[in-house]
Amino acid sequence: MSVRRGNGVADPADDVVRLAMWSGPRNISTALMRSWENRPDSLVADEPLYAHYLALTGVDHPGRDEVIAAGDTDWRAVVGRLIGPVEPGVRVFYQKQMAHHLTDDMDDLSWLGALHNVLLIRQPAEVVASYIKSRATVTPDDLGLRQQVSMYDAIAASGPPPRVIDSADFLRDPRRYLIALCDEHGLPFEETMLSWPAGPRDTDGVWGKYWYDAVWKSTGFEPYGARDVDLSGAAADVAAECREPYQRLYEVRWLP
Repeated sequence: MSVRRGNGVADPADDVVRLAMWSGPRNISTALMRSWENRPDSLVADEPLYAHYLALTGVDHPGRDEVIAAGDTDWRAVVGRLIGPVEPGVRVFYQKQMAHHLTDDMDDLSWLGALHNVLLIRQPAEVVASYIKSRATVTPDDLGLRQQVSMYDAIAASGPPPRVIDSADFLRDPRRYLIALCDEHGLPFEETMLSWPAGPRDTDGVWGKYWYDAVWKSTGFEPYGARDVDLSGAAADVAAECREPYQRLYEVRWLP
């Protein structure tokens, strides 16, 4: 993976903050999307590369055909919208991204330099335990940690490394992290980022009915609590294989 570092915006005359939060599945990524969408100056995109990922890999996810039909399978066209113009009044273009949606055929990743990239991680055993409730099988690449390590190294090779946020740290003090993220990107913190109305939103992907049950019931970030996880067989093997890349990122996590 090669990333040419940019200045965080697609156009020097454009002061829009394009904040890309690169996560794996079953993390707090959708709750964070709710948080940023609750700002009066924000636009959000929910997993814009999902249709491309499913069409290219052939992976069988819940609602696969529906996701492909509703999305855009041309990753270059998607990227054009991610770094392109936004409507007047938008100060923050928040992009909820899955790291494993960066597929091997993407031969040009220079566009990542036009984004403010942040990596969101979670303890892999907890991810796997949650993931297999919605999909019967899981592989190490489904968790996105390998891809996140590659992103971290590629971005760090040409400039400051991306921030890494562990969801457990975040949930212990959401306000602190949101204030720090806003400060880092020259944005005022908004109290509305800490709570939101329950229920689905028009900006949710069509896959929400398969994955977003907990978020649709939520009105804010859940307080952190350690999870008792008991995995066996292939699920335990996947969690074990993902511990090393998770630990590597955990050791450089951001503690504002």
